[in-house]
Amino acid sequence: MRESTGPNEITDPADLRELLGEVLPRAATKERAVLHARDREWIATSPFLVMSTSDAEGNCDTSPKGDPAGFVRVLDDTTLAIPERPGNRRADGYLNILANPHVGLLFVIPGRRETLRINGRARLVRDAPYFDDMVVRGHRPILAVEVDIDQIFFHCAKAFMRSHLWEPQQWPEDTLPSAACLVKEVQTNVTETVEELERYYSPESYAAKLYQG
Repeated sequence: MRESTGPNEITDPADLRELLGEVLPRAATKERAVLHARDREWIATSPFLVMSTSDAEGNCDTSPKGDPAGFVRVLDDTTLAIPERPGNRRADGYLNILANPHVGLLFVIPGRRETLRINGRARLVRDAPYFDDMVVRGHRPILAVEVDIDQIFFHCAKAFMRSHLWEPQQWPEDTLPSAACLVKEVQTNVTETVEELERYYSPESYAAKLYQG
């Protein structure tokens, strides 16, 4: 039995390629830079995406974005607009965009194992005529992220199949504390009681302020 001496780190691209093998031909040629009609259809059906950013020093942030299906607007064949709704006001990803415009997007459709990946360069817009088309429950977006597309491709189903993400019978039992208990335990500056936090994080409380901050 070989004795473990700690992680065997990979630092050379050639070593990585030797370990993984050559890119499969279909994967190597699937990138696009212009939206196909099927890309538009996927975006129009997706109610959820994940946006990844990093600042000028490489510090990263990944943030979920969700709204009714089709909330991301296709402005033209190479440009998207993502509305912002009231949140916790940290603005981590948006501050990153101001320092480094490169973003990665992952579009998810419930029940579908494939995802659509889009990489590009983003900018923040405080208002535009299309904001009127992004109104939900009478509320216009606070701002929008416009993304100039560099790269588009569909990602295969393997991660979703391995994780059984859409198969409730395979889900692990949820034994984690409630959101209120987690906040009380891990954040040192919280003065509210667990009972007060439970009311704050309740589905009813969150539903009432989804678009009002």
